[in-house]
Amino acid sequence: MNVPLLPTISTFLIVLSAVLVAVGWTLIRKKKIEAHKNVMLAAAISALLFLIIYLSRTVFIGNTAFGGPENLKIYYTIFLIFHICLATTGAILGVVTISAGLKNNLKRHRKLGPLTSVIWFFTAITGVFVYLFLYIFYESGEVTSMFKAILGF
Repeated sequence: MNVPLLPTISTFLIVLSAVLVAVGWTLIRKKKIEAHKNVMLAAAISALLFLIIYLSRTVFIGNTAFGGPENLKIYYTIFLIFHICLATTGAILGVVTISAGLKNNLKRHRKLGPLTSVIWFFTAITGVFVYLFLYIFYESGEVTSMFKAILGF
C-alpha cells in the first residue's frame, strides 16, 4: 500500500486541531484562560496549515477520486459533501469564535464555542474517514480536478 505524504500530513493536522480543541475545552472549564487561548490558537494554526496543504495540493496536483467499488461511490459522494459542508461551517464558525474571543466579546465567544467545537470534532472524524476511503480501504482513484474527484464529472 502506497500512503501519500501530503494527505497523510494534512489529515494528521486536522486530527491535531481537534485534539487541541478538546484540550482547550478542558482548560477553559478549569478557568485557565491564558492556556485556553494559547491552545485554541494552536488548534487554529493546525487547521490553517491543513488548509494551506489541501489547497496547494488541489491547485498544483489535483484531488484524488474515489477508487472503491462503483456501487459505493454514491454513498461516498454524499458522505464527502456532508464532510465539506461541515468543514466549511466549522471553519467559518471557527474564525468568528476565535475573533470574538480575541476581541473579548465573551458573550458571543461562550455562545459559539461549544457549537463550533462539536462541528469541528465531526469535521475531523469525517475527514479521517475520507482519508481512509481514499487511501487505506481502497486503491486510490485517479488524481484529477476537484469537481471530477468529488462529483465524478
